Amino acid sequence: MTIRRRTFHRLALATTVFGAAPAAAQDGWPQRPIRIVVPYSPGSGTDSHSRRMAQELTPRLGQPIVVENKTGAMGTIGMAEVGRARPDGYTLLGIDSGVMILPHLVRSMPVEVGRDLIPIAAYVFSPMGVIVNAASPYRTLRDLIAAARAEPGKITYGSGGIGTSPQLLAENFASKVGATLLSVPFRGAGEAAQALMAGTIDMLVATPATALGNLGPGGRLRMLAIGSETRLALLPDVPTFKEAGLDDFVVSSWISLFAPGGTPVAVIGRLSREVVSVMNTPEMKAYAEGVGAVPRVAVGADLAALMASDTARWKATIDRIGLVPQ
Repeated sequence: MTIRRRTFHRLALATTVFGAAPAAAQDGWPQRPIRIVVPYSPGSGTDSHSRRMAQELTPRLGQPIVVENKTGAMGTIGMAEVGRARPDGYTLLGIDSGVMILPHLVRSMPVEVGRDLIPIAAYVFSPMGVIVNAASPYRTLRDLIAAARAEPGKITYGSGGIGTSPQLLAENFASKVGATLLSVPFRGAGEAAQALMAGTIDMLVATPATALGNLGPGGRLRMLAIGSETRLALLPDVPTFKEAGLDDFVVSSWISLFAPGGTPVAVIGRLSREVVSVMNTPEMKAYAEGVGAVPRVAVGADLAALMASDTARWKATIDRIGLVPQ
């Protein structure tokens, strides 16, 4: 059985609780405040989206939801804290789609997704796009691809570091178009965006939020294509990758909630339904669209398939570029 199939079957079992009826033993949940651990620093996209979700879930669950930042070790410190927490529904993990990358980069993961961490829901899908300097000679995605093919290794791209999703997606993009790009790692996505505006790198693969204030008419950056199914309301002039000439390149970063392994099915089901309800409100749809994201939500089998697909993508890219787990 392939890695993708093993992952899908495990996650499918872990996420088939969306429609589950509440169990009698869990009728009283929650009876005290809930904690969401975010393994990244305050102010990060994951932190901001987790706090907004906590704000929306609080009145629905009838208990305060507190977000705590537990940073370090590429996010694995916070992951381990939740994975080892009591599985009673009062400690949750708020993390981004990078959770599917870490098992391929960290040799000794302290917890395992699908066993120690059970997925609840993924929400706020931020499509990744190719961004260049507004003064760049690459006016279209085809221009960039042609230049990259003509001079292998000349086109430079920035990212927030080796093994981050923007870096891996840039390599995934290069592989798909038959080009070779030169990686220039920075200490964060914001620093990479600053380098792009300064003209010291040629391109960046990132979410619109990374460069939102500098995109659009009169901005210092230009997005050549976006990895969504349709154009974003916030960036109506930016074509999808398919419109720009690259099929089958729909790529998004997403935020998700996880619970410790062993958390009651009824609790997982209740949380899944509440996240779906929150994401269907006009307020949350407007919030997601306002940061250049899609107000999509994935639970149950859809979430299992999404995670299995991302796992396969990341593993194939990591193997191709030769990153070795540390």
